[in-house]
Amino acid sequence: MNPRIAPSLLSADFSRLATEIAEVEAAGADLLHLDLMDGHFVPNLTFGPPVVAALARVATIPLDAHLMVTDPDALIPELAAVGVSRTAVHVETCRHLHRTLAGIRETGMEAGVAVNPASSLTLLDEVLGDIDFVLIMSVNPGFGGQAFIQSSLAKISRLRQLLGDRDVDISVDGGVDAGTAGPLTAAGATTLIAGSAVFGAHDRARALALLREAALRGNDP
Repeated sequence: MNPRIAPSLLSADFSRLATEIAEVEAAGADLLHLDLMDGHFVPNLTFGPPVVAALARVATIPLDAHLMVTDPDALIPELAAVGVSRTAVHVETCRHLHRTLAGIRETGMEAGVAVNPASSLTLLDEVLGDIDFVLIMSVNPGFGGQAFIQSSLAKISRLRQLLGDRDVDISVDGGVDAGTAGPLTAAGATTLIAGSAVFGAHDRARALALLREAALRGNDP
């Protein structure tokens, strides 16, 4: 499939979120990425289900939640109730990953697993048949604007080989911009999550267009 672009609200102006969302939607964003952080699993605190519910009332594109929290199971029903389309949990935090993924799917949301830069893909071996997408972290989670970790490209390639013919989306989050988009899709990424590359640009439409052009070039055979 053509690569999708998902602007990450972590880099948006929180004082004008409705406007920020409208701008990236008008510019052609495919998904809206939401980073929920609890200040424990990662050293940052963002927002929870009440804010997501408010965002869902103004967003017209699918909401993509990334749970950087120590107890993701507690948030899943609330996120589903407000209309989140898909949710990723971290393999590093889920004691019973299979059960958590089943719980996400039972709500009607797509289920994903996020993998930190230092975590092995072997942690996914027993759940490959239970996921709709994998979220490869190409920076250490917690803050936006970090430099892309180059070894992520080889990891994405290994994941694509591991998945074989399974219809599983590979999302990438961290350091995604017009310079990394092409190599990422060439390696096998199908959804690119970009924060500062979109919300840090004055012209959001141009920023998204540049990302998409670069991603499509990498996707060419």
